[in-house]
Amino acid sequence: MTYQNLLNRFLTYVKVNTRSDETSTTTPTTQSQVDFALNILKPEMEAVGLTDIHYLASNGYIVGTLPANDPSLTRKIGFISHMDTADFNAEGVSPQVIENYDGNPIKLGQSGFELDPKDFPNLNNYLGQTLITTDGTTLLGADDKSGIAEIMTAIEYLTDHPEIKHCEIRVGFGPDEEIGIGANKFDVDDFDVDFAYTIDGGPLGELQYETFSAAAAQLSFMGRNVHPGTAKDQMVNALQLAVDFHSQLPAEDRPEKTDGYEGFFHLMDLSGTVEEASSAYIIRDFEEEAFENRKALMQKIADQMNAQLDQDRVKLQLTDQYYNMKKVIEKDMTPVNIAKSVMENLEIKPIIEPIRGGTDGSKISFMGIPTPNIFAGGENMHGRFEYVSLQTMERAVDVILGIVSFTD
Repeated sequence: MTYQNLLNRFLTYVKVNTRSDETSTTTPTTQSQVDFALNILKPEMEAVGLTDIHYLASNGYIVGTLPANDPSLTRKIGFISHMDTADFNAEGVSPQVIENYDGNPIKLGQSGFELDPKDFPNLNNYLGQTLITTDGTTLLGADDKSGIAEIMTAIEYLTDHPEIKHCEIRVGFGPDEEIGIGANKFDVDDFDVDFAYTIDGGPLGELQYETFSAAAAQLSFMGRNVHPGTAKDQMVNALQLAVDFHSQLPAEDRPEKTDGYEGFFHLMDLSGTVEEASSAYIIRDFEEEAFENRKALMQKIADQMNAQLDQDRVKLQLTDQYYNMKKVIEKDMTPVNIAKSVMENLEIKPIIEPIRGGTDGSKISFMGIPTPNIFAGGENMHGRFEYVSLQTMERAVDVILGIVSFTD
């Protein structure tokens, strides 16, 4: 179905810089997210017919309700998307709208970059469709402003078409998902739904209820710096310790060499001097035992290195970030089954595969609200080659409408 305001709504959202900041200690981590919630989303939430709209300063979420218009539809269902964008330039986003895509490379403004099907074969899935791209200098922000636009558009459509019977709907737009802390303070009691969906997936048909379990590893290495000419049996090179640690991890267990259900260790940062060095990793796996084994291996390497040195020179801090939401959702597959049935009724082929990452639903599910993830349309997210199909966004709206009017 075509939705009149969907494209303009999305274009308005992506032009606002709402990038999160992992170095910040505030909630949200950037004032721009607060301003986006209060100055852009709140007035629009009022305009599309939501009630009980409130901003929670405690967690950065703005929440609204569309009351049920049919007493026989007793479920309360939530829809969640995040306001922030990832760690790529988000200032001065100038989206391009490419109508009736013809399959040729798309020049990204005057940047010298282009979207070429030879490099990005998924473009071939969008022949004849309307694509929204970057100008090559910024990200687009379809992750996850496409989700926000789709939820808003669905609510607007329901308000304009009261003949469509629907259950009670709660919407929540939150901060800081891209840095992994957005749902840490999510208020389950305030949201008060039976189950929810994050509208935060990729291409058409994605329906996901499995995520990685995730941990962060911070390592510090303490060296001893002496003149290299007299260093034998005296120098301890902290950078070499960091290299030695890394070389003991499985060489094939890296993001660039894994897919499907394969987990990994991902070296995110390495810096330092002979005197001191540090490294940062993320650890990912789907199965609980494998996840715990990965953390145990890192601890074992650190302990063995320290045992071979003159003192403890390797310090490891492990922090769990989120867990595979399958453990919660598989106890009651109702939200997954409903979304699957709706997609099939709409002749959308459900793609039920694990997310090689996480969503806010990972944490919210363990807080008590089962929250699988549904496609929002974005491709090549988090960089200059990001794009989204308007037609896929329209189909996401169709799915939302189908879920809230679903009857068993």
